[in-house]
Amino acid sequence: MTKKLELYRCNICGNLVEVILPGDGELVCCGEAMEHLKAKLNDAESNEKHVPVFIVNEQGKNEIRVGSTPHPMEESHYITFIETISPDYNRAELQYLHPGEEAKMIIGEKLGKTLAREFCNIHGLWEGQSD
Repeated sequence: MTKKLELYRCNICGNLVEVILPGDGELVCCGEAMEHLKAKLNDAESNEKHVPVFIVNEQGKNEIRVGSTPHPMEESHYITFIETISPDYNRAELQYLHPGEEAKMIIGEKLGKTLAREFCNIHGLWEGQSD
């Protein structure tokens, strides 16, 4: 049984799927069951480059940055997206990123303890939460 907003990856072709409406069936791609991704929460071994961090930027806007140390955004190593999820899981916003861009996302008003997650093309799924 899947749950709303879970992420699954095909370990053969790399497809990444987010559940919009949960169901009882198994998610399959390339003839094999897809891997349910579980976000990592602690980044001490990677010099704090993956856990999403909530800040108020110089312009007074709410912003999510990937890591307290900026994450590389190179062709071979970059953040593919940042997503925010409301506490009740009824609202999500996703921003795709590309090599050469900054690993950050400007957001509107935080709705309680907002969850942020990001996906690194090498190191996988990470998440952090606002205060």
